[in-house]
Amino acid sequence: MLVVAFEGWNDAGEAATGAARLLVERLGLVEIAAVDPELYFDYQFTRPTVVVGDDGVRRIEWPGAAILGPSGDALDDDRVTGPGAGTLHVLIGAEPARSWKGFAAELIDAALTADVEGIVLLGAMLADAPHTRPLSVFASSENPDVRAALGVDRSNYEGPVGILSVLADQAERVGIPTVSLWASVPHYVHNAPSPKAVLALLGKLEELTGLSIPRGSLESDAKAWEAGVDALAADDEEMAGYITQLEQARDAVDAPEASGEAIAQEFERYLRRRGEGPEGRADGRGEGPRDEPWRPRE
Repeated sequence: MLVVAFEGWNDAGEAATGAARLLVERLGLVEIAAVDPELYFDYQFTRPTVVVGDDGVRRIEWPGAAILGPSGDALDDDRVTGPGAGTLHVLIGAEPARSWKGFAAELIDAALTADVEGIVLLGAMLADAPHTRPLSVFASSENPDVRAALGVDRSNYEGPVGILSVLADQAERVGIPTVSLWASVPHYVHNAPSPKAVLALLGKLEELTGLSIPRGSLESDAKAWEAGVDALAADDEEMAGYITQLEQARDAVDAPEASGEAIAQEFERYLRRRGEGPEGRADGRGEGPRDEPWRPRE
């Protein structure tokens, strides 16, 4: 199996890459294939960075994408276990600036060479999700066999996509089944990494694959992150009120007695509280300026 995560558009709260990097660390993976960054990246958009290594030497790290595979040196303590853990691969990188078709084809060819038989794509999106509740993860697949086996849905989204969708399409074309996992990250804390969203993605990955993934300090990091957002909201009455609205909407949807009609009615009430009509417009009758939800001030 190959787990895929990309920085940038697909990675709200650095949740997807955070989960992928934890897997790389726990499995002791090493690079087995990488793209030539000169072919795919615009360095004025995704700039190289200077880092200082353990030896004290400064070096340039270039944006790119690489597949990492087993090295035989997985950690004895806190290692990933379960079906296929010993052959798990991870693809991690930055979203390319050009030649997406060639980029996807090169990486999928490398996956075929590594005998990858299935791909899990990790993503994270900004959403109207309260940080005080469990963060939801939506699982979907374009492959009918995968949907039947895992009990996941087919996405009905239409619109702009990121590199994850391009890779999934290329993989399915060559016969590698895929499933996509997207975590919802509270948009009002979009500037900070979200360990709680990392936990949500890892939990869903475990649920679908049977893997057991040690969390390390993630649990305590997630609690500290939530406490930090609580403290921020305590000093901002407008933000606190907005979070309460999100909590009420989420609780109404999660209630055991909630029917489809009840959920729809609660959602309409939520929109009206924001000053919008049931169709998401400013007055419910036609186009107009949106009453935007709370956003952190820059």
